[in-house]
Amino acid sequence: MALYRPNVAAILRDPATGKIFIGERVDHKGSWQFPQGGVDRGEDLFTALHREVEEEIGVPKSLYTLVACHGNYRYKFPKGKLKKGKYCGQVQTYFLCDFHGGNEDIDLTAHEQEFSRFAWIDPDEFSLAWVPRFKRPVFSRVFEDFFGIRQLSELPRKIEA
Repeated sequence: MALYRPNVAAILRDPATGKIFIGERVDHKGSWQFPQGGVDRGEDLFTALHREVEEEIGVPKSLYTLVACHGNYRYKFPKGKLKKGKYCGQVQTYFLCDFHGGNEDIDLTAHEQEFSRFAWIDPDEFSLAWVPRFKRPVFSRVFEDFFGIRQLSELPRKIEA
């Protein structure tokens, strides 16, 4: 039976501008994503969300408020790859959060560094070219569910961070 690893992702939004936070992955130049990660044993989704945001970008839960949540986004890893020897993919819950801090509150080196840099973009500026093909259907659904965007660009775009 296929097991999917539970995962959470945070879409941080500047409530004044509507721009959203994206980070460029350290290990894949040109790949941009949201802070996200697996739910550890014994954690609920909210605890995992707060831990992942603090670990990946150094932002404590006191600097953002939860606005919306959508779940059951599922993808399989390509070529039969298993994560941790047992997970064939991930099932994700995304949280839209209003960020009440500033760029000075973001610390990409707070824990094990996963992002080399970050940027704030309008949601419709997000490009599917920034994510692996097997994750693109999830990102398309997320942007439709949270922002009403029915079609994201698949053209590569440069980010000035």
